[in-house]
Amino acid sequence: MTEEAYQRQSQFFGMLSHPVRLRILDILAQEETCVCHLTAVLQRRQAYVSQQLATLREADLISDRKDGLYVYYSLTSPLIAQVLDEGRRFLADLTGDRGFLQVTMPVHSGIDCSCPRCQAQLSARSATP
Repeated sequence: MTEEAYQRQSQFFGMLSHPVRLRILDILAQEETCVCHLTAVLQRRQAYVSQQLATLREADLISDRKDGLYVYYSLTSPLIAQVLDEGRRFLADLTGDRGFLQVTMPVHSGIDCSCPRCQAQLSARSATP
């Protein structure tokens, strides 16, 4: 492997070395999501979340799509979620802590997000008995 290849590999793993970025990737592995939803889930300021999103976007781990006033983010490849899953399995095997395998995602009903997609999902969940 070339020095440049090792450098790129190091940058990739560096992106995964931040707990908030890992949470963002886990959320995006479930579905395309807007910044306001991520802000509500992470309970962080919008500027902080946007900074983490920019870092992930620069690394080509996520992409964004504008829809009216809202920007939606998604993973650039499903392989990213597989890498995260494999890393968790490795840590669980290494440490014996099965807690690494329990990724919990908040439901939309517990999120205070005003974007049209979140509001539609909230309405759909509340309409279902």
